[in-house]
Order: sequence, then structure tokens, then C-alpha cells
Amino acid sequence: MPELPDVALYVERAGERLVGQVLRRVRLASPFVLRTAVPPIAEAEGRRVVGVERLGKRIVLALEGERWLVVHLMIAGRLRWMEPGKKPPGRITQATFEFDTGTLALTEAGSQRRAALHFLGSREALSALDPGGIDVAAADLVTFEARLRLENHTLKRALTDPRLFSGIGNAYSDEILHRARLSPVALTRSLPPADAARLHAAAREVLAEWSARLAAESPGWPEKVTAFHPQMAVHGRFGQPCPVCGSPVQRIVHADNESNYCARCQTGGRLLADRALSRLLKASWPKSIDDL
Repeated sequence: MPELPDVALYVERAGERLVGQVLRRVRLASPFVLRTAVPPIAEAEGRRVVGVERLGKRIVLALEGERWLVVHLMIAGRLRWMEPGKKPPGRITQATFEFDTGTLALTEAGSQRRAALHFLGSREALSALDPGGIDVAAADLVTFEARLRLENHTLKRALTDPRLFSGIGNAYSDEILHRARLSPVALTRSLPPADAARLHAAAREVLAEWSARLAAESPGWPEKVTAFHPQMAVHGRFGQPCPVCGSPVQRIVHADNESNYCARCQTGGRLLADRALSRLLKASWPKSIDDL
């Protein structure tokens, strides 16, 4: 799923192209992508784009007359920009937004249709879509720590909870926890203040660094938005060497979510129990990275 650095880049690039432009036509290739019925989507046509914003992991096109188009890419959704006269890709296109200068297409690969489009007619309706997470980049340590300890969850779950923190998902939570040298299953209310401060600093550093890296790699429209980058420390690198200590990166899998971590850097060498494998292997499950 595109996370804060990717979504922020989409917002920046879309703002450069669309602010001041009139939305001429909206085409829905799939009727299921539109999740609202009032006001009708036809009311978006003929309105000028006055701003492009980020709302958590959502991308918001603000239109004149207090109307908002809100796109949630979910896992496989992407935004593509096409110059005038170029056709959008056939099967994966869910919606297109046509301007004089080009067309913005919402695409979604795969068979599951999770990407969503909302057309809203009030600021209250837009606010209702905001899960309430704080922007880590703008939050001081006191605010960050208070939000972190609001409920007693694992650090991984807390960082990826959109009600607590804005825009952080599976990929960057792995990178943040590795940078902070903290276990993904450590509990928020048991975390020492020094560790909370290190987590706060790591979150700000990782998100800022990756935002700058992605912007530098995509001076034009971002074409290759992915949660997996070879430069990442641990995310998506199961079995590969940790860039800090050289130990093989480990993982724990729960349902559709996977956490990648370095046992030597983050858990004192202890291997975390993978729910499926540890039950299968039972007594044979290795307890430490050295046993492995």
C-alpha cells in the first residue's frame, strides 16, 4: 500500500499539474470504485482544482465551490498521468479525470477491487474520512509519546494504526523500528522514555529521508510506486543480510501482514515466534539468531 512518502509525492506532483486546471470530465470504468452517491459525481465536472491535499493515506483534490474528490489507493491502486491523446491502460483503469493538459487515471492491479473514490460536498464529510492520526513530522516528542501510549499495543500495531499516526503502514513501520533498534512486539505502555524518544526521532528521520529519496528518483510523475525498495534495511528483505550487523533479516506473519526485523539489532538476538511456523515446529523452533 502506498504510504506517506509515496502519497506525499503524488500530492506534490498532482498539485504541480492540476491546481488551476478545470476538470472537464470524470469517467468511471468500474461503478464499484465510487463509494458515495450524494452529491452526484457529475457535479465535479466543470470545476477548477484549487488544491491537492493529503488526508492520511488518501489523496484529496479540492475543487471550487467546496467539493472534494478523495482517492484511497489501498493496496494495489496507483495514479497515472497521461499526456493529451494518450489512452489509459484498459483492464486496470478504474476511473479517469480529464483536464485540458492531460488525464489522471486511477488504476488497480489484481482481482480485488479495494481502491475507493469519494465525491464530497461538505467540509464535515471530508473530516469524517480523517481517521485522526497525527503527522509525525509535525509532532513534538510529548505529543508523539502521548499518542503512542494512548492504548497498550505492540509498537508495530501502534505505528500502523491510522487513528494514532498518519500515513505509516507496513513498510515504513518496519524501517522505523529497525532504525530505532526496537522490537515490533514491544508494548507501548512498557516502553522506557528513552526508547520512545528514539522511536520518535527514527520515525521523523525515516519518513523524511524516504520522501526526499523518492522525490529525487522521480523528478516527473512517479511511475514505480512500490512498498519494496532494495535500499530498505529490513522490509521485504527476509533472509537477506541486515545492513547494520549482517544477520539474516527475519519475519513474522499474521494473517495478511508481515513484519520484517533484525533479531540481533532489535530483539537482543531473540527470534520472535511466527504464529504458523512456531506452532508447526514446536520444540524445534529456534530461540535465537545464533540457534538459527
